Amino acid sequence: MNFEESIDWLYSFKKYGSKLGLNRVIYLMKQLKDPQNAIKTIHVTGTNGKGSVCKYLESILQNAGYTVGVYISPHLQRFSERISINGIEISKRDIAALIGEIKPVVDEMIGNDDSPTFFEIVTAMAFLHFSNSDVDYAVIEVGLGGRFDATNVIIPEVSVITNISIEHSKQLGGDVKSIAFEKAGVIKENISVVTAAKGDAKFVIENVAKEKNAHMIYVDCNSWKRMSHSLRNQTFAVQGVFCEYIVKTSLLGEYQGENISLAIATIEQLQSKGLYLSNDCIEKGISEAFNPGRMEIVSEKPMILLDGAHNPAGMKMLSQSLKKDFTYDRLILVLGILEDKNIENMLSEIIPLSDTVIVTKSNSIRACNPKDIKEKIEKQGYKKDVIVFDSIPESIQYAESIATLKDLVCVSGSLFTIGEARGYFFDSKESC
Repeated sequence: MNFEESIDWLYSFKKYGSKLGLNRVIYLMKQLKDPQNAIKTIHVTGTNGKGSVCKYLESILQNAGYTVGVYISPHLQRFSERISINGIEISKRDIAALIGEIKPVVDEMIGNDDSPTFFEIVTAMAFLHFSNSDVDYAVIEVGLGGRFDATNVIIPEVSVITNISIEHSKQLGGDVKSIAFEKAGVIKENISVVTAAKGDAKFVIENVAKEKNAHMIYVDCNSWKRMSHSLRNQTFAVQGVFCEYIVKTSLLGEYQGENISLAIATIEQLQSKGLYLSNDCIEKGISEAFNPGRMEIVSEKPMILLDGAHNPAGMKMLSQSLKKDFTYDRLILVLGILEDKNIENMLSEIIPLSDTVIVTKSNSIRACNPKDIKEKIEKQGYKKDVIVFDSIPESIQYAESIATLKDLVCVSGSLFTIGEARGYFFDSKESC
């Protein structure tokens, strides 16, 4: 199959949705000779911050001269964003070749009425690509939860659990303890785990770590301090195990201090296992890390900010950043949310800050009808303008038309929304 045929074949598995469980992916990987066992990995789960932590780790390791694979999901604009090596996205040729290798195994599984899901196949592609490319390290982001996520077939060098809040309640449970238990499923016997979880979530993770004899490294508000900030960068002092680091990042939001601390703590665990890496590599790596669509300023006249906040905790962090770090006359909010999210709680975090709200929807089949979002906003007692558009480009164009140079336009609500917004602002590569 050529690339177009291969990607069509792959996307045909979207119909199977998300099916948690490891039996299918274990079988699939075994038939492919377990490529995940041929590479050193770092496993990253949690509610928010996973993507930023992955990007910091990638940049630090790459600055030290290592070849680094990164597997993330979902993508913003192109499928190829999901699998990259040293910042270079997987090629169409490699996608077609990998699918050609995997398809016979998948066909056999379908014949046995045990079809893998889209995510399971893509996970197998990532491990095969990294193994074929002899990467030194692969940073692997969990897709959903941890315990039964397809990525959980690896024995990592370090496990990372960023933070825990309510999300994906249908699949993971309706309370923080249940969700923390699912996330803690990535912890392996005698493998260190780095976490920023708090309260009940921390307690659950600690218990699992004890059962697995896994050394636990905890990052909290005493681990870091923001020294300075602007709309271009911010500087943090981070207290590591070995020393204090003074680091600068172009990623915005005070909460990046926690993500940076998690990345540094992870690197220090790798150093304790023999990784050679200087402090200069850590500092330069953090300064060069970039995570598109997260607190990303894409225009200055007027100021337009893209942020992929897609759950109540993420929306709370966005609202805190808007209050602390930005100055504006009016906040014009462009909002597109998925229907399976806790929309009411997301709205309660951001709507009180907004002077005008423009509700819209992405092209995702999971996108909530903007008229339904408008109704929920009005039920919360919001008395100002709520405008509905059926497409993200239309909504952004309207926001630009009403914004003055002293206003702030913020686009948020889901990563699908942000992906389409980036497509509007940038001349993107051919989509795949």
